[in-house]
Amino acid sequence: MDHPRLPYCGRRHREARPGAAAVSTRGLAVAYPSVDTLAIDDISIEISAGARVALVGPNGSGKSTLLKAIAGLLEPMRGTISVLGRSSADCHHLIAYLPQRGELDWRFPMTVRRLVLTGRYVHLGWLRRARRQDWAAVDAALERLGMADLAGRQIGQLSGGQQQRTLLARALAQQADVYLLDEPLTAVDQHTRQVMAEVLRDLQASGRSVLLATHELGWLDARFDAAVYLAEGRVVESPAAASITPVQVSGPPWTG
Repeated sequence: MDHPRLPYCGRRHREARPGAAAVSTRGLAVAYPSVDTLAIDDISIEISAGARVALVGPNGSGKSTLLKAIAGLLEPMRGTISVLGRSSADCHHLIAYLPQRGELDWRFPMTVRRLVLTGRYVHLGWLRRARRQDWAAVDAALERLGMADLAGRQIGQLSGGQQQRTLLARALAQQADVYLLDEPLTAVDQHTRQVMAEVLRDLQASGRSVLLATHELGWLDARFDAAVYLAEGRVVESPAAASITPVQVSGPPWTG
């Protein structure tokens, strides 16, 4: 793989260790800056390479915090995180993080194609400009998400479902090995759900690993290999312990 001379993290990119778990945490505790209370505490999970795993819990249970910590956006107060046998800082080019849609400023004057290109920045570093292969990855991702005809549109003109598909296209353009998706199915239309389901199926078929945060239980049994339940910042054993109830949706929520 072609690595940037000056990566954003200031550390050389390292490739995955053969046979390593996609994600492994041991006794992980994380708090936000200037907040004394732990957002998550004593989280120990292991996700096999190539698995699709749902991270389930109500709002405030710690799902977003855990994903951000795995992505290297939050520092642990204690415990360890390993991604593909490396630290997040060593392999962040192999980790694609999709934030909640509300965390982006959709009023920013940027086209859909330019936003998706930001998924390639981790491969470029501080000095290198986008190359032909980077734009090719962007256009392929937009085509896969059914967004090619909107590539030149300003992101502020997109519907909620189109915004979510744009974020997933950005993650796909990175061509990562581990995908961390934070509530990608919240308040999106049926077509977007179906497209996302097909993409997740394709990612697993190609050996990629997916950890997807959700508060919906309507289709966990057939769509994921396993589920991790969170409540009040800790792993619990069942949906009942996590105070989660199945969410009813009209029609088949997704197939794959």
